[in-house]
Amino acid sequence: MNYLLILAGYAILMIVIGALVSRRVRESSEFFVAGRSLNSGLLFSTLLAANIGAGSTVGATGLGYQIGLSAWWWVGSAGIGSLILAFIIGPKVWRVARDHNLLTVGDYLEFRYNRSVRGLFAILLWLGSLVILAAQLMAIAWILNVTSGLSKPVGCLIATLIITIYFSLGGLHSAARVNVIQLTVKMAGFFLVMVYLLVTYHGWIGERNSAGGNDYFSISGIGTDGALRYVAVLGPSFFISPGLLQKVFGAVDEKTVRRGVGLNALGLLTFAIIPAIFGVMAHEMFPDLGNPELALPVLLTRMLPFWLGALLLAAIFSAELSAADAALFMLSTALSRDIYQSFVNPDAENRRLMIIARVAAVVCGLIGGLLAIMLETVISALTIFYTLLTAALFLPLIAGLYTKRVYPGAALATMIASVAITFALDRMTRGVGQWGIPSLIWGLLGGMLVMAVLTFVRR
Repeated sequence: MNYLLILAGYAILMIVIGALVSRRVRESSEFFVAGRSLNSGLLFSTLLAANIGAGSTVGATGLGYQIGLSAWWWVGSAGIGSLILAFIIGPKVWRVARDHNLLTVGDYLEFRYNRSVRGLFAILLWLGSLVILAAQLMAIAWILNVTSGLSKPVGCLIATLIITIYFSLGGLHSAARVNVIQLTVKMAGFFLVMVYLLVTYHGWIGERNSAGGNDYFSISGIGTDGALRYVAVLGPSFFISPGLLQKVFGAVDEKTVRRGVGLNALGLLTFAIIPAIFGVMAHEMFPDLGNPELALPVLLTRMLPFWLGALLLAAIFSAELSAADAALFMLSTALSRDIYQSFVNPDAENRRLMIIARVAAVVCGLIGGLLAIMLETVISALTIFYTLLTAALFLPLIAGLYTKRVYPGAALATMIASVAITFALDRMTRGVGQWGIPSLIWGLLGGMLVMAVLTFVRR
């Protein structure tokens, strides 16, 4: 119950900060892109806070429990994708957003193609973002279950209430400021715990054969095919994700984009080894866990003194909350601006649009909470989201930035073909892919072929 009191106090702090910051939010541009006022520090913190969430903590530790140190590729792939965002995609898309006053990725797709492309993507994004929100809420529920004995449904409900309240108050303005505190807590917690465990349990490695041989203790243990699968599925998601791109839209200038996003990439590449090490430690000490995603909560409750366990608990809680508000950011903007203002009420004023965005955040939060109760694991939920996002957005976004030859009909057909091929092949091969190549790569190749043929025929 002491852990539950700590979480309650921390949650109240997040809500209070959200309420205070919300008084600054009077225009829709402030809710969606923070008035394009984010400096390098705020951009770095809000991106890294969003990127280190359920998958990077509870999920990656569970993955480390199963496959060893090569679980580095889960978060490491995010770092690789973030480097591309920092130095290739980010500055270019920021210029387009600034020059044409674009607030969302949906704005960009309509500007470059048409409303049909925007509408299809908004629907796909909404569905996918519900899954990623559910993953964050599920991770919080696991933590509350192990530390306080709360059931999964109750834990999901508590997490839903906290995140929807503080985000709906101030949008990106609130999230960016709250994320600074969350990032500080999570980085301090994870690094201190890693040092403590390595020093206190210096003999944790034990017999390597008990964990599956030398490959278990190698970053390359999953082989080239496994590493390629993670990079293919996760990497693109971190330079085309609307939640991340819209935060980039909020930067002051291009230099801020390169610095803020670049520091975020460095943070991810460094952090990636920590959950992998935690997973290996948990496997050595608790080899019979029924659910690998309980590895991190078990380390927290059974191997740490109370003060350090409380810090790690706050760090994990921060990670899941910051990633959850990023998901709510995508959900609320997709519904309010990309669907409501584009198709229902094009003349909606700022006040009306902000009300719709806040209502959308609350409704989507509740739906995400119900979905979290039904889904089984964090990793499975996140894999669905990353695959759908990359299949739908990768080709239209990149083509839109670098050529004007692709017309709207070709972009629409490309999105449909990429998603259909990816998920059909993934189902046929049970997630393995064909000839060692992930299904997502085949889907993108198929979409690229459709785009090329339709563009050539039209010309």
